[in-house]
Amino acid sequence: MRICLILGLVRLAWSFRRLYCPVPTNALVLEVGSGGNPYFRANVLVDAFAQTRERHWAPFVTDRPSVLGFGENLPFKDKSFDFVIASHVLEHSANPKKFLEELQRVAKAGYIETPDAFMERINPYWDHRSEVTVRDGILVIKKKFNWKIDDDLVDLYEERAKNIIAGKTIPQTPFEFHTRFYWENSIPYTIINEEVDSSWEPPTFSYTTSVSTSLRSQLGRIVLGITRKFFSQNKRNAKLKIESILICPSCKSSNLSFNKAVIACNNCGAHYENNNGVPTLIDQG
Repeated sequence: MRICLILGLVRLAWSFRRLYCPVPTNALVLEVGSGGNPYFRANVLVDAFAQTRERHWAPFVTDRPSVLGFGENLPFKDKSFDFVIASHVLEHSANPKKFLEELQRVAKAGYIETPDAFMERINPYWDHRSEVTVRDGILVIKKKFNWKIDDDLVDLYEERAKNIIAGKTIPQTPFEFHTRFYWENSIPYTIINEEVDSSWEPPTFSYTTSVSTSLRSQLGRIVLGITRKFFSQNKRNAKLKIESILICPSCKSSNLSFNKAVIACNNCGAHYENNNGVPTLIDQG
């Protein structure tokens, strides 16, 4: 990635950033909100939904140990992971404080990536609940009271500048329009308007978004899948037994019983589905 930046190959460097993970080969890496395109280095994946509009209906990739669970209530023991990746997921959380607390609880270090606050303000997304940026080494979060904060600004932007900025400027200079934040031991952050309720319902539309079935898109997914297999720790991931680091999301107990269809908490009596080896560890309370 750095070589590409030195050579001025910014777009290529942006793609290669997903190959970079500053951990040794024996480190255990979790990705939160991995969705349909997990980072190659991640050993364990967790996402809230098997499919969702928030990632354009891309199915949850489960090519390594995977769990369904919420980022604000991760079903893992304290400090189970050496490193956690949270790429384009923090901005979706209605409770960023709890989300960041959970990242720090389950991991020793990590990486957070989001659209930068300026990009979010002029080019807002229906399902994004926060604007995120970095100031003086601190992650600065502003909760959104609605999906679109400044109607007039967005209208002016869409009328004259969107085709230029979204179509040319952002693709050519993606690092300037995204927040990339590495942390170790703890996450220095501030939420400047904690009192705002960002649990609003996103807008609905008469049309739906689906995964593209064009030949180009299908070929792209095939190439991505092959690349993922080449760069991921496939042999190690296949041998991982994550049962030892899972906890009940309801009572936080690690006293769990497993079978092919159900995971039972022997402490509080909660039961969770275990679909083809993918536990659904979501607090039903």
